[in-house]
Amino acid sequence: MDTFNYTAMSRDGKKVTGVIEGFNEMDAASRIKESYPIILQLNSTKEKGIVGNFLGSDLGGRRLNDKAFTLMCSQFAVILKSGIPISRTVRLIGDKMTDKPLKKMLDQVADDVESGRSLAASFEERGEGMLPLTFIETIRAGEEAGNLDASFESVSEHYTKQMKLKGKVRGAMIYPTFVLLLAVAVVIVLMVKVVPVFTAVFDAQGAELPGITKSLIALSTFFRKFWWVIVMIIIVIFICYKLYGNTEKGRMKLAKMALKLPVLGEINILNAASQFANTMTMMLGAGLPITKAVNITARTMSNYYISSEIGKVSADLETGHTLGRSLRESGCLPDILVDMTAVGEESGELEQTLAMTADYYDSELESAIAAAMAKLEPATLVFMGAVAGYVVVAIYVAMFSMYNGM
Repeated sequence: MDTFNYTAMSRDGKKVTGVIEGFNEMDAASRIKESYPIILQLNSTKEKGIVGNFLGSDLGGRRLNDKAFTLMCSQFAVILKSGIPISRTVRLIGDKMTDKPLKKMLDQVADDVESGRSLAASFEERGEGMLPLTFIETIRAGEEAGNLDASFESVSEHYTKQMKLKGKVRGAMIYPTFVLLLAVAVVIVLMVKVVPVFTAVFDAQGAELPGITKSLIALSTFFRKFWWVIVMIIIVIFICYKLYGNTEKGRMKLAKMALKLPVLGEINILNAASQFANTMTMMLGAGLPITKAVNITARTMSNYYISSEIGKVSADLETGHTLGRSLRESGCLPDILVDMTAVGEESGELEQTLAMTADYYDSELESAIAAAMAKLEPATLVFMGAVAGYVVVAIYVAMFSMYNGM
């Protein structure tokens, strides 16, 4: 995504300047026009240096508690349905909120709303870097349409669904992850504690050791004396990865590679399809025009390559192309999703079709992750067996060699 400097004219005739991100110049211009009707100047900024990008990247920031956020959305939906004014609703939920970042934000939002500011605008400013873009835009659409309670109910259902899916994925990963960590711990103990004991015995005998035993001793010695080299190599690889990933070229290449990885590539593609279908369903349900819905969806996709391609689709829609045709030309999403989108457009039931497609890809994603985790467990056990077998063979061969030499 590129960065653009702009100069524009506000609705009251004032000249304003700022910086905005966009997939291309047309996308940046459409985002500016959401706030300012006349664009006087729009220029792409030069890309930051690699080190500057790395140092300027967000390494911390406020993290959103998914459970507390989902509960907040459902509380808004229930209280607003009872007819309580929005300012009072925000204050009530803020007073009862236990999550500190959300509580602080809601207190600020309550003050803003009581002073006459719109709820979406306040959420956008006070929750910057924490609240999802889809949440803010859905609430904005609900305010404009006068059905704010329905908007909160929609986002509550959406994020509850996403939270349950994350919970299932996390549950599927617990046991394989435990086995993997156990395998690493066993290897470390063998190399640092067990092998040196036998090494001392072999040295005391002064016998000629087989090659496999020498290699085991050398490996154990390296682990004990040069563990810091391993740590430094890991740190260097991590820094190089971050530096490269913070360049436009590197970020795009890494995103494409993520879609081609064995096993994980399929999971990433299914995740992208699920994200697209779920987000588009919520955006269309909130009443947003399809062009804006696609634009927002593009900005929420986790894979940068797919995000960029869908950003181009939003520009194609403005030239009169259909969504199905544009997605097919981009080739970044699975064929089933593209075909269902085209069918939904032709039948006039795009929102309902995408909702069914989202359920399908949620199920496929869950199954793919479970299958991947099922493969990880035996692979880890085979690795543990290979390491243990290597150590046992190396020790026993040396012992037999020493016995025969007596």
